[in-house]
Amino acid sequence: MDIEALTQKYNDYLISLRRWFHAHPEVSEKEYETSKRIKEELDKLGISWRPCGLETGVLATIKGAKPGKTILLRGDIDGLTVQEETGYEFASCNPGVMHACGHDCHISMLLTAAAMLNDIKDELHGTVLLAFQPAEEVATGAKSMIEQGCLDGVDAAFGMHVWSDFEAGKISVRTGATMASGDRFDIDVIGKGGHGAAPHQCVDAAVISAAIVQNLQTGVSREINPVDTAVITVGTINAGTRWNVVAGSAHLSGTTRCFNRDVRAFFPKFIERVATQTARAMRGDAKVSYTPLVPPTINDAALAEEVRGAAVKVFGKDCFADYPVTMGGEDFAYYQEKVPGVMILLGIRNEACDAVYAQHSGHYKVDESALIKGALLHTQVAYDFLNGNH
Repeated sequence: MDIEALTQKYNDYLISLRRWFHAHPEVSEKEYETSKRIKEELDKLGISWRPCGLETGVLATIKGAKPGKTILLRGDIDGLTVQEETGYEFASCNPGVMHACGHDCHISMLLTAAAMLNDIKDELHGTVLLAFQPAEEVATGAKSMIEQGCLDGVDAAFGMHVWSDFEAGKISVRTGATMASGDRFDIDVIGKGGHGAAPHQCVDAAVISAAIVQNLQTGVSREINPVDTAVITVGTINAGTRWNVVAGSAHLSGTTRCFNRDVRAFFPKFIERVATQTARAMRGDAKVSYTPLVPPTINDAALAEEVRGAAVKVFGKDCFADYPVTMGGEDFAYYQEKVPGVMILLGIRNEACDAVYAQHSGHYKVDESALIKGALLHTQVAYDFLNGNH
């Protein structure tokens, strides 16, 4: 595998793809033109593919010259409902939709890796599957691809996310927990409305809501082991209709985050108990709905070490960023529940090209020069895993 030759051959190809996908973002579960372009590129490369995952997912297959193991490389393809404010010549053509989380980079890096791996398939001992996954942002894509067989016969999975918090060309490869679970809860509070001047005749849903918010924090401070990081956030509270009327009902919604599967299992029961019993103690009632979205992203130790070895070949031995775990969630975690998997972060921050904005910002930019090494890392990880060069 000649890294320099592949770089020279495919860098411009990757950049042109990235800019096209950036200009044509589509929301989760509706990535129809994105999927069409991916299939067209795979057809040009002579790489077989099949539909897999919701209506827009694509699973491509590259078979090596000799039999062996199978590795899945994953790139997510959906955009966000964010208005673009970058000023790019290739800015979004779809008002109110933007690739503000770098998924345009993920698509183009994975397509470029497909081209590279196709070039060297005679050197491969095994099979590479390339999962162009829809709907990561709403956490439905990975589950659907798994249900439709993307992990059948797979021995390992590898994913990569561009990241704005550290220097372009650096990477973070953690062992164990790297990203958090992310679930949602909704609480409906039932009280009794009435005149603001006669609260004794009412059951104030606003006051009950305030007590629930306060009491939920005791889950983190008093019921979860202090060495386990956890978050319970109430993001919305809607109560009342008028300044001088006691609220008869309220609705709260929020999210939980953690890195421990046992802590994640604790959250639904705890929130149900606190919400309902707090409400009853104040003469009201509460109903809780808990929606699991993504598990914690937990990297396999042995595979993480292999990925580090591949990274040194592509980036050099000084490539590693000491980046901490993040409370953001990733549905790549669903693959990791089935097979050993590693999710890494690729730095794209560079003040010289104004790539300094956070993920999901309307100003989000990337240092495109880092992307070819991302494609090469996909390729090197697959090459080393299949050929035992680790």
